[in-house]
Amino acid sequence: MILVTGATGNVGRELVARLTSAGVPVRALSRAAGADLNEPASLRPALDGVRGVFLLPGYRDMAGLTAELARAGVERVVLLSSQAAVATDTGNAVSAYMIDSETAVRESGLAWTFLRPAAFMSNTLRWLPQLRTGDVVRDAFGDVPIASVDPADLAAVAAEALLEPGHEGRAYSLTGPEALLPADRLRILARALGRELRFEALTDEEAWEQMSATTPIEYVRAFFSFYRDHTIDETTVHPAVEQLTGRPPRTFAQWSAAHVSDFSP
Repeated sequence: MILVTGATGNVGRELVARLTSAGVPVRALSRAAGADLNEPASLRPALDGVRGVFLLPGYRDMAGLTAELARAGVERVVLLSSQAAVATDTGNAVSAYMIDSETAVRESGLAWTFLRPAAFMSNTLRWLPQLRTGDVVRDAFGDVPIASVDPADLAAVAAEALLEPGHEGRAYSLTGPEALLPADRLRILARALGRELRFEALTDEEAWEQMSATTPIEYVRAFFSFYRDHTIDETTVHPAVEQLTGRPPRTFAQWSAAHVSDFSP
């Protein structure tokens, strides 16, 4: 039995579908199912018979959480981490919780695999409110190219790491096939949607004001550290997706074509 935490999220739902279609017994876990990853003991009923876990990072007591997994007889954990875990500014808030999560899993005694993706292609969905009201998208860090990755590719790698031997103690950097600026992504999305769209980069001052209105300030600082101080590398293309799945990573054009309906009015 494989337990998938965050089963309704961008990666989790893809992983549940992939495991189910392969005939693998899977238990989909979400807060709506009555389990709270911030309360490790609440997972005990869900862990019955589980031998592999796809685990999300950043919960309050990651050491306690991994202790519950070990107590239940779990043998293997695949942790969804991030490139932030190897950022040069390890004191920022995002890196701190990724590093804490990796440390807890590494010290749990369980066989582990870390997935360290670049930004998700699905982050493009944050443009939805603007696209529903017009044809201009304004966003931060317009000069930063990112080799974003399709969550479906992350799910494919997670399934491989959960079901096949040889991935224990490995950390995989996962990206898409090319680094694209936000304007490049919008141009590709516009072609898929059949619309004329235009990108306008926010100034750093505008981005700070906009982000801090909805995001805790420590996370705003973290993203500015990543993309203005260049303490994270999400531009380099890594070969791990193709090496592990036997096919090239999906392009942003493929992701856009598959998600046209998400952008429908």
